[in-house]
Amino acid sequence: MITTPFGATSTAAEVLSGVDLTGRRAVVTGGSSGIGAATVRALAGAGAEVTMAVRDVAAGARVAATVAGRRPAVAPLELADPASVAAFVAAWSGPLDILVNNAGIMATPLTRTARGWELQFATNHLGHFALAVGLRAALAAASGGARIVSVSSVGHVNAGVDFADINLLRRPYDPWVAYGQSKTANILFAVEAARRWAADGITANALNPGRITGTNLSRHIGEISNAPASFEPGSTDVSWKDVEQGAATSVLLAGSPLVAGVTGRYFEDCAEAAPHRPGVRRGVAAYALDPEAASRLWELSA
Repeated sequence: MITTPFGATSTAAEVLSGVDLTGRRAVVTGGSSGIGAATVRALAGAGAEVTMAVRDVAAGARVAATVAGRRPAVAPLELADPASVAAFVAAWSGPLDILVNNAGIMATPLTRTARGWELQFATNHLGHFALAVGLRAALAAASGGARIVSVSSVGHVNAGVDFADINLLRRPYDPWVAYGQSKTANILFAVEAARRWAADGITANALNPGRITGTNLSRHIGEISNAPASFEPGSTDVSWKDVEQGAATSVLLAGSPLVAGVTGRYFEDCAEAAPHRPGVRRGVAAYALDPEAASRLWELSA
């Protein structure tokens, strides 16, 4: 198990203190708010050239204007729209050192994309999958190896990927099952990317940022009544954090030399997570690291 000197209360700035990312190019999805914005600030503060890939360009520009040092670039990206992902990829030029797949939605009412995909799976997984695959050549071109960071959630323990009904067409729609499935998919993506792209010098890891207070991600929780215990106020199943603490594990995997070469793992609280045990929400579910499921999901996603 991989450990670091950092923990649940460490901040992103503390994790990257003394780390020089000058000359590194990074893309952070969902960088206009929450832990995405904190991730952008920390990477830029360490000298990285950051591009914020966001739905709301105006909101992204407002955040970029507050970043000390080199101002991040802002580019439009709607993860649930394949054309938008393709446009972002087509516009990218040159190598890419760091890809932080951070953007996400949680526990939304039943919504389907124009292609009929369940929205949480489409946004949280399929969009990021297409983005990473589209940027593979840029990642492979990075000198010294590139890193992919896949932001998952403790919510993955609530559902594996149901390959027989990914879009919840046969089952009654449960927003938490849909969310859990998409977050498991985030981990499985990292597992398979680590295997497929190792020869390109690309590492890929997933993480649980903790339960973050005061972000837009939880805006739909008040609309539903069956939230899992981990999402209830006062839950001790997962570490509650502010955004700077929530971004710490992301930037650890994105830029810290402490985890150089590490790949295909799942982290929480700045350390590799232990196996999940029944009745305990912390840790990583075995099905989320299953190489057979990871390969199957990759083929389906492609």
